Amino acid sequence: MDDLVISLSAKGLTHGEISAHLAEIYGAEVSKQTISTITDRVTDGMTEWQNRPLDAVYPVVFIDCINVKIREGNVANRPIYLALAVTAEGTRDILGLWAGEHGDGEGAKYWLRVLSELKNRGVADVLMLVCDGLKGLPDAVAQVWPQTIVVQTCIVHLLRNSFRYASKKDGAQIAKDLKPVYTAPSEQAALDRFTEFSEKWEKKYPAITRLWTNAWGRIRAVPAV
Repeated sequence: MDDLVISLSAKGLTHGEISAHLAEIYGAEVSKQTISTITDRVTDGMTEWQNRPLDAVYPVVFIDCINVKIREGNVANRPIYLALAVTAEGTRDILGLWAGEHGDGEGAKYWLRVLSELKNRGVADVLMLVCDGLKGLPDAVAQVWPQTIVVQTCIVHLLRNSFRYASKKDGAQIAKDLKPVYTAPSEQAALDRFTEFSEKWEKKYPAITRLWTNAWGRIRAVPAV
């Protein structure tokens, strides 16, 4: 019963709707107070998870955004930011989730608060942080973890943005021609492959070459992860 209540709550049903659903489908009389007690136990566990101690050093931390429907009176899309780390042992660990401030959550103050929370939970250093154009995040990284080697633009997002400028019939070939760029063993090799790409595609898709040229300083320091 607990699992069912939590599942229905996660799908956005109110406590009253869950109570009515259980009565109609299963003939079970479950009060709204009982449902609140069940969901509160989950909230306590989430709070404990959100405040758990973290490793002192992470080789790579990815920060990305997903849009989730959240009920606050009305149901509306809210940005949820996720920090996913690769540990020194090579495993993945979700460090935390943070709700954006209705589109205003990408400023330097917001990211300084998020990264400071991670530091207070034990993260003394991050070697590389990967994100996609989150405003103010690089400045916050420099303040919280000044020894971070690079704040890198996410290659996956860069590729997706590139395909927006290409026709569907050229998409597969563009993907094939870009792969040698971001998998190159050195920056010079990547530059050579990018020159070849530009010579082939710049006339037809100048926006793609401009996109990669503008992002080069944020992707050249280390190979794609």
